[in-house]
Formats: sequence, structure tokens, C-alpha cells
Amino acid sequence: MSAPAGEKRHGVFHNLYVGTGAFDIIGKRKRWYVTFAIIALICIGSMGIKGFELGIDFTGGTQIQLPVSGQAGAISTDQVGEVYKQVMGHEPAQVQTVGSANSATIQLRSVPLNTPDLLKLKAALFDKLKPIPQGGNGQPSEKAISDSAVSASWGGEISQQALIALLVFLVLVTIFLTFYFERSMAIAAVVSLFNDLIITAGVYSLIGFEVTPATVIGFLTILGFSLYDTVVVFDKVRENTRGLLGLTRRTYAEAANLAVNQTLMRSINTSLIALLPVLGLLVVGVVLLGVGTLQDLALIQLTGMLVGAVSSICLATPLVVDLKMRDPKYRQQAERVAQRRANLARKAELAEAGEDVDLSDDDALAAELRREKAMAAAASTPSRTPKARSGRPTGKKRR
Repeated sequence: MSAPAGEKRHGVFHNLYVGTGAFDIIGKRKRWYVTFAIIALICIGSMGIKGFELGIDFTGGTQIQLPVSGQAGAISTDQVGEVYKQVMGHEPAQVQTVGSANSATIQLRSVPLNTPDLLKLKAALFDKLKPIPQGGNGQPSEKAISDSAVSASWGGEISQQALIALLVFLVLVTIFLTFYFERSMAIAAVVSLFNDLIITAGVYSLIGFEVTPATVIGFLTILGFSLYDTVVVFDKVRENTRGLLGLTRRTYAEAANLAVNQTLMRSINTSLIALLPVLGLLVVGVVLLGVGTLQDLALIQLTGMLVGAVSSICLATPLVVDLKMRDPKYRQQAERVAQRRANLARKAELAEAGEDVDLSDDDALAAELRREKAMAAAASTPSRTPKARSGRPTGKKRR
């Protein structure tokens, strides 16, 4: 789908802004299929071989809490983690500050500890940090350090409920897209959604991010964003292909590629605006506040939004094109488009040779263009009921 001869070439940003179809995304769909397939296979292989780094909410463990105030001043999470490493010989699963400024506590999570190890760790924390209980007399106390066992069943229940929510969501989305758009678009949207889930989960497995209940919650939140971007593109595809079977100006693939180009700038802007709060959550919540739960939530959203924005453009719409081109009516329409273009090319060659040719096909093409613009205008203009005629009463009675 190269630009016609004599057409002025513009830069990338100009093409993004005007959306004239300069980027041949649909024409290169086989490359996108191969790229997504390779990435998905790598992610599936990592999940099957390496697995996930599960948090103690899924594996079970020990949780220790102590106040942030100590005899020598404020206690930091680094100090608590260092004491744990000295006593146990390995890093803790998680150390974070929870609660507000007036009632903040430090929460340490680790693998399950037996009673001797737990008592040894609590004694070391008290000896080196001297925590002061809140609301006390300002003196250090061993009672300020509390412990509890974390059961793995809670994380399993969270995962089970999330899986049920995912299945219900996919069923409802498929039904909605089938009625609102058509079956081919519903299939493409669901396939693209599965691709987003597989790649996002695979990234967590490859990099080794810890999976927590916050990760599962964030995993569900990315579904809506991915679907939203896909629906925006599909709506433009439907607008561009309305009445296409009766036209010979462009094929279904070309109309879909134009729709992708027309919504490309909107997709980029939407993704950037959506990612800014997530980046703020990641920077403020993790770097400044040191809250691990915000890190888990922000990481999953950041990964999912990026993957969802790309797949809605480079995977979902190309799949729709391939599904639609299985219909003989659209294949025949594409053959008519190719035949008309061949006739135009042959007439152009004859005109260049100085022969008198009939350019009636150009008139027909101009009529099709006017018809296409009229259908696009009708699709974008909401229907309005005619207003009742209003007039001042004349005081005269009709006979």
C-alpha cells in the first residue's frame, strides 16, 4: 500500500497526525503474527519451565510487625532487613512500611519459621533496634514486636475468584462484541485479550517479579484497558467498511488499514495518558514511600497496558481482516478492486502513448468517492427527530 506516484511524502509525525494510511500495518500482518507468536511461545515456555515467584500469600510464611520508632530514632526497612539477614542467613521475602504516618509499622514477611528461629529473630530485632510501642511510656519493649502465621489458602482463594471473574468477563465480552460488532471482531478481540494475558504473565515469569494478591488484582484491571483500545479501532473499521461490498475504491484490508492509521494517534495518546498515573504510582509509591503493594499493582498495569495498546493495533485488526477475507463476498470485492485498478493502469498507458481512451471509469470512481463520504458522514452524524413546527397563535379559528 505504497503512496501513489507524485504524492508528496511527509514525515512520520505528520502521517501520525493526519492518519492518511501511510503506515502499512495490515499489509505486514504476517510479520506481526510471527512476532507475537514467538513472544507468546517464549512466555509460555518460561511459565512452564521457570514458573512464578510466588509471594508468601500463596506459599504461606511468617509475618512480623514492629513500630517504626526506636530508642535511637526512626527504624528503617533496611535496618530490619539487615537484622533478618544476619540471623537467618538469607534475604526476607518482603519488608515494607504500612499504615499512616501516625500509626506506621514495619512489616517483615519471610518463609515459615519454626519457634526457635522466630524467638531468635525477635530477640535480635529488639536488641539491635529497641522498638518503642505506640501509646506506651516511651520505653523499648519486646511486646512491640508481634508475629503471625500467613496461610497459603488465602492466596489460593484470591486466585480462584480471579479466575472465575476472568471467565465471566470473557463470556460477557464475547457476547457484547458479537451483538455490537460482528462475530469476526469478537473472535479477534478475545484472541488479542488472551495474547495480552499470556505475555503479561510471561514477563512476570521471565523477570522474576513476585506474584502477590495485588498482582492478581492488577492482572484483572488491564483487561478493560486492552479491550477499550480494541473497541475504538474496531468502531473505525466498521465505519470505513460500511457499504464496502458495493464499492471498488479499496479492499477490506485497505479500509481496515486506513482505520488503524486514523486511530493510531488516539491510541498512542490514550496509552500515554493512562501510563502517566501508573508511572506516578510506581515512582511515588515505591521510590518515595517504599510500599511494596503499590509496586506489584503498578508493575502489572504498566506491562499490561503497553502490551494491550500494541496488540489492539497490530494483532486484533489484522485478525479481523483475515477472518473477513474468508468470506467469498469480500474476496470477490477485492478482485473487482484489482480489476478496476488494472483497467485504469492500462488506460493510463494508452493515454501516455497518445491514444484516445474512455475515462468513464474515473467518473464512476468519483461517484463512489462521493457515496463513500456520504455514508461516512451519515455514520458520524447522530439521527435527530424533526422538531414540531412552532408558530404564534393567530387567534383565528380554522373552518
